[in-house]
Amino acid sequence: MRWNIPNILTVLRLIAAPGLAVMFLYFSRPYADWLALILFVTAAITDWFDGYLARLWKQESKLGAMLDPIADKAMVVIALAVIIGYSDTSWTPYIVLPAVFILFREVFVSGLREFLGDTAGTLKVTQLAKWKTTLQMVAIAVLFSKGVFEHYLLAGVAGMDDALFEAIMAGEVEDLQGLRWKENCRYWAGYLGTALLWVAALLTVVTGWDYFKKSLPYLKD
Repeated sequence: MRWNIPNILTVLRLIAAPGLAVMFLYFSRPYADWLALILFVTAAITDWFDGYLARLWKQESKLGAMLDPIADKAMVVIALAVIIGYSDTSWTPYIVLPAVFILFREVFVSGLREFLGDTAGTLKVTQLAKWKTTLQMVAIAVLFSKGVFEHYLLAGVAGMDDALFEAIMAGEVEDLQGLRWKENCRYWAGYLGTALLWVAALLTVVTGWDYFKKSLPYLKD
């Protein structure tokens, strides 16, 4: 086992994954949303740095090769669970289905690799799979930002009459709390994040099918 900076970054990313859920257990919103967003973005950045530094310093190791995809999957799976659990219910149906595709693919491919054992090298990570992971993380970061704007918006309209809120949104009443800006940010972050998640889910299915085709020769009796 070799401990170097790339491997340490990978381990820290793995530890950060459950930390996303912990933020919502021990901090109130919007602090939990902010901390989860910062933690996720920081961890996602280390995903690029650990691989880059390992190649640059020629410190690639079996430990890093094993932990890196596990850390990525843990980050994505836990983040999606947190987002679905704490998002506005109006967005949930549009997030659940792509999340299901992503989770199913990850479990399916992990099962294939476990079954293939020594021949699992057949399912090496492809460039498209790397783009898939990047897109997943960008989508999740945007959805976490939606949660931030969502909380500030809901806090601003708490106890407000519906008619007054609609008047503010229509520009008929002075927007003293910046509710229109918050609503626009929440809407566009939700729309963009959900759209990116659907594209990521499509790439997820495509790469999963590609791995399945590559494993077929080893699955025949």
